[in-house]
Amino acid sequence: MYQYTDFDRQFVQQRAAQFRDQLERWQAGKLADDEFRPLRLQNGWYVQRYAPMLRVAVPYGELSAHQLRTLARIAREFDEPEAEVFRTAMQTQGQLGTTHLPTHCAHFTTRQNVQFNWIPLDKSADVMDLLASAHMHGIQTSGNCIRNITSDERAGIAVDEIADPRPFGEIMRQWSTLHPEFAFLPRKFKIAISGAAEDRAAIGWHDVGLQLVRNPAGELGFKVLVGGGMGRTPVIGSVIREFLPWNQIMNYLEAIVRVYNRYGRRDNLYKARIKILVKAEGQRYFDDVEAEYRQIVEHDGAMHTITQAEFDRVAACFVDPPLTRHVGAPLAALPTDPAFVRWLERNVAPHKNPALRAVTLSFKRPGASPGDASAEVLEAAADLADRFSAGEARVTHTQNLLLPWVHVNDLVEVWQEARRLGLAQPTAHLLTDMIACPGGDFCALANARSLPIAQAILERYQDLDELHDLGEIDLHISGCINSCGHHHSGHIGILGVDKDGKEWYQVTLGGADGSDRSGPAVAGKVVGPSFSAAEVPGVIEAVLDTYRTLRQPQGVRAESFLETLRRVGAEPFKTAANAARLPVAATEADTATA
Repeated sequence: MYQYTDFDRQFVQQRAAQFRDQLERWQAGKLADDEFRPLRLQNGWYVQRYAPMLRVAVPYGELSAHQLRTLARIAREFDEPEAEVFRTAMQTQGQLGTTHLPTHCAHFTTRQNVQFNWIPLDKSADVMDLLASAHMHGIQTSGNCIRNITSDERAGIAVDEIADPRPFGEIMRQWSTLHPEFAFLPRKFKIAISGAAEDRAAIGWHDVGLQLVRNPAGELGFKVLVGGGMGRTPVIGSVIREFLPWNQIMNYLEAIVRVYNRYGRRDNLYKARIKILVKAEGQRYFDDVEAEYRQIVEHDGAMHTITQAEFDRVAACFVDPPLTRHVGAPLAALPTDPAFVRWLERNVAPHKNPALRAVTLSFKRPGASPGDASAEVLEAAADLADRFSAGEARVTHTQNLLLPWVHVNDLVEVWQEARRLGLAQPTAHLLTDMIACPGGDFCALANARSLPIAQAILERYQDLDELHDLGEIDLHISGCINSCGHHHSGHIGILGVDKDGKEWYQVTLGGADGSDRSGPAVAGKVVGPSFSAAEVPGVIEAVLDTYRTLRQPQGVRAESFLETLRRVGAEPFKTAANAARLPVAATEADTATA
């Protein structure tokens, strides 16, 4: 993992002190609300529907055991009991949904961040200090700036890796943090980087997507995509460079963002993302980027060229950790317990080191929202990381945690411990390994609640035999068109919409994130008119029953959901979904009590 330098430590500590001063001046009435708002947002402090929300940056998803324990302490000490009193009062007044919304809890997001939903603003400076002590912060997790750099959770360990993307991700983090020219972009800006043959970072769905590649001469470089994004206008990024030498990536990013900053729309919030500029200007935008890049390289001194010495300095932080002695069962002697075998198949991935494995801890279970982790679970995960994974864990795009350095001899013990903690559901990439945003239970932007829908589907599909029979299905749920639940890229997507002031849901089919499991990135297509909350579980069941009826064998396995959908088209699934509608009286009654 990257180790903070003296400069890094001083920087985040000074930032925390600066925020404390701003908070105290706001509390004393010396800063107006409108003056304080951009200052807190620049440090990751939102005010959501009912309470403040903190977003903590986790660059390229890496967390140390110490950082996990710090997050656990924040959950326990600052996600306060007073919030429970507040929530109870809001529920009594009918202003808060019936979903169980736990306090003392962290939430893993699709962009490898961590969020807290009930920390009072008057405690926010104390939390900033605590984060800084663990080399963490919330800088640029909000605002119209370059956000947290995300990557493949298997970076540095994947068997299909071309090159480790983490050193580049760290260099980009340092370059983008408080970049004076890019602090007030037309809109937020997101970068994802992958170093493997398979895209597990959904790079096509980002403002800039970077894929490490080698040219025919074996030289390392980047394939660069620009203009991807979800929201109201889902767009897959376009390739602007098939090959860019690795040492030029920062100069090229500077050109991409500078041209966007110059021409991106600021008169319309919904048309301000770079995807709109790229879609409108096409080749003209590409030409302007190339011209800006030439100016940077040929006339401005190419000041962001990555030298070999700088790359080596940063890459030295990402060497493999030393292996300790392991005395558990060797690979050849692993048990044949069906539950363990299933977990091994679904939640354990191969590793570049044949003696190691990458293990997914599942945070998808009935009674808890997808991606939620209590203080106790965070501490237990830290203990697992210390004992079995060289003190490191990683937040995944699918809102789980990955242990990247597990020895094969420790797999049985890891499974036993994970099962005891409720984190061993053998469902990675299956239907219930769903993605869901916090939705209307928390977010002021949401049109509808996501969490009750997620819980209803989780509770309906608990039969592991059935889940494994259905196979790999990405189910993604968003509470509004901002698409924080990435519904566009779900094989099945669910989107909350407002219909006459009531909660309804659109269902999309056929989306893909760009991974080998899904094929090229593509946005799903809407099935038809929206459905009530009560209808959604039945609609999903009807879609899946249709798949089971229509699928064909593919050698030793059954045709996947996406394969069937692409072969037969969406019409049979649309017909089944619409046939699952409830009588009008039933949907009205459900809506009235929601």
